[in-house]
Amino acid sequence: MGTTASTAQQTVSAGAPFEGFQGSGTMDGRHSLGVHSFQTMSLHNSKAKSIIPNKVAPVVITYNCREEFQIHDEPLKAHYTLGRLSDTTPEHYLVQGRYFLVQDVAEKMDVLGTVRSCGAPNFRQVRGGLTVFGMGQPSLSGFRRVLQKLQKDGHRECVIFCVREEPVLFLRDGEDFMPYTPREKQNLQENLQGLGPGVQAESLELAIRKEIRDFAQLSENTYHVYHNTEDLREEPHAVAIWGEDDVHVTQEVYRRPLFLQPTYRYHRLPLPEHGAPLEAQFDAFVSVLRETPSLLLLRDAHGPPPALLFSCQTGVGRTNLGMVLGTLILFHHSGTASRPEAVPLQTKPLPMEQLQVIQSFLHTVPQGRRVVEEVDRAITACAELHDLKEEVLENQRKLEGIRPESPAQGSGSQHSVRQRALRSLERYFYLILFNYYLHEQYPLAFALSFSRWLCAHPELYRLPVTLTSAGPVVPGDLITKGSLGADDLVSPDALSTVREMDVANFRRVPRMPIYGTAQPSAKALGSILAYLTDTKRKLRQVVWVNLREEAVLECDGHTHSLRWPGPPMALDQLESLETQLKAHLSTPPPTVEGPRAPRFQTCLTMQEVFSQHRGACPSLTYHRIPVPDFCAPCEEDFDRLLEALRAALAKDTGTGFVFSCLSGQGRTTTAMVVAVLTFWAIQGFPEMGEEELVSVPDAKFTKGEFEVVMKVVQLLPDGHRVKKEVDAALDTVSETMTPMHYHLREIIICTYRQVSPPMCTARGVAAWVSGGEGVGPSSVLGNFVTFWKWWSSLK
Repeated sequence: MGTTASTAQQTVSAGAPFEGFQGSGTMDGRHSLGVHSFQTMSLHNSKAKSIIPNKVAPVVITYNCREEFQIHDEPLKAHYTLGRLSDTTPEHYLVQGRYFLVQDVAEKMDVLGTVRSCGAPNFRQVRGGLTVFGMGQPSLSGFRRVLQKLQKDGHRECVIFCVREEPVLFLRDGEDFMPYTPREKQNLQENLQGLGPGVQAESLELAIRKEIRDFAQLSENTYHVYHNTEDLREEPHAVAIWGEDDVHVTQEVYRRPLFLQPTYRYHRLPLPEHGAPLEAQFDAFVSVLRETPSLLLLRDAHGPPPALLFSCQTGVGRTNLGMVLGTLILFHHSGTASRPEAVPLQTKPLPMEQLQVIQSFLHTVPQGRRVVEEVDRAITACAELHDLKEEVLENQRKLEGIRPESPAQGSGSQHSVRQRALRSLERYFYLILFNYYLHEQYPLAFALSFSRWLCAHPELYRLPVTLTSAGPVVPGDLITKGSLGADDLVSPDALSTVREMDVANFRRVPRMPIYGTAQPSAKALGSILAYLTDTKRKLRQVVWVNLREEAVLECDGHTHSLRWPGPPMALDQLESLETQLKAHLSTPPPTVEGPRAPRFQTCLTMQEVFSQHRGACPSLTYHRIPVPDFCAPCEEDFDRLLEALRAALAKDTGTGFVFSCLSGQGRTTTAMVVAVLTFWAIQGFPEMGEEELVSVPDAKFTKGEFEVVMKVVQLLPDGHRVKKEVDAALDTVSETMTPMHYHLREIIICTYRQVSPPMCTARGVAAWVSGGEGVGPSSVLGNFVTFWKWWSSLK
């Protein structure tokens, strides 16, 4: 420590070892606890011989210079923060340096008035007699009363779920322990949300309890809490804290009363206040079900299923979500999932099927209507305080009623309503997915976890959770909500081909009849067809594949596309929409009354544009395969591309292929790589040279060696060879793309650097592309990985 004991000759008596300190007046009564503890320690070490001043703290050296102690003036206050809610309230210590401790449950939250009768706010049972219960946060004695009621009603087994994700502390109040939660000064009415990756509420509760104990030692064994944050005239309240037994954490409140009741079990299952649970949270719920034999369809299982009790703060939102999950489980356990008379339906039907995502689910999943109806029945059975379907529809009605141009309802209000609507729809949709999971996995005793099962159903991942209605579309409304713009304004000609070919970014794969281009007009289409069928190239057949998922029209010689926030459309819907838009934008017939000025003189759909050129080029074949932009193609997209390629090559091996999208970059490059791989599979692969050494920063990412990619390589048969072939196809297609700087592997790392510059390290990139750091894998990486999976399936 750098002290010199030989220079200090002061002696201190054993009876008053700290007279030198106390005489200086640097420590007041509040901090005497640390001093007294040190006095006790000093007595065990016999008499202190010297006290030496030090810049950090005084040092006491015992006799014979064998031991020395450093005394901190205020040891417990070193890293603590003080705060107050207003100028009129006293200052006190803040837990975790920023939070105030606020009473968890107010009296007005108990809508059903069950605190006195049952011990917990909003205690209730699911309609129809199912043994599923819900409640708000009880105190310790209140929870004991809930257990007594369940036992009195004959429930021999019970599984209790606390679905709160925020930390909760219970402070002694006479013979009871009352719940309190830490909250921020700027948002005293809301619980903590999103504790961060790896932060568990149980660990945070233990840390806060230790802090409260330390704060009490510094404040005469009291700590300040708040009961009414709206009226601070009588706040805060001082609570006596004499030891750690005066503060309980959630696990102690729930587990201790169950110590002598082995058939009653407690689990912490954090659920979000808004939106759908994470897949990991569904997995945690399934893990509890696996450990409960009386809930499984086992041969030796007998007796009734256990009672399921869910608890959150108020007993409404998250509790209701848990109750619906429990109701679905008991539906499948009792075999009543398919009986419409098991739970009475509401007399007023709710039009949930009008939503696009529900319609997509019904078309994707066999017996999807049955799955949705069971979820609706479960929601209806649990709708005493909260109806999830009504919440979705109410939020949608609010969103439709907001006009952005209204000064009273600005964009911020519209954004918040849209977020609430999307979260409620997401919660409803994931309940449907979970019930579909139960149909497949409950008879198998949950052989697969929910997350593993969902990975086996990628078609469900791609269903767009949007608020779009599945009803008929009105072109005028689409133009109002969307954006009808000219394509040439957003398609830069990086390859300088407009002057020669009348279209941007026209290019060819070297030594192969595979071409790519941006969106052509009728004039550009004629130029390209003349180029492909001239005496030099002599292509006998030309297959043109339009990859655009947007509605596209040629208006007055320029192509225009409609970009709107709705989900992607099927091919027949897309072409029908283009026909309606053409009628809407064209010159009205003379019989129409009123001065209605046309927007364009001529208007043609893409079908009409290509039909006009079939006369001059009979060998032209046109396909429309809508592929989503900025993400990986779906499995069906690969199937349609492969079918078009195989059918054309079966007729004529010398067929040329042209792929086009908006700019001729993303989707066009993807389709060109698919075509190259297909040609190689038919005609034979070129010889692969030795791997070149890449001496650039982040070289492994330049070579595509991302963490998720290498995991796929390990899973696929001949994974390394498959990756080399895909990389060779990417390099071949991208040879002519140098001016555009568009190489799929390079785009992955470049996009990452643009999105998140502070994290541009090898470790940061690896985390990003593997789904970590809260960013998630990029769409271009999804393209990259999907190539390999598709190519491996072909081989």
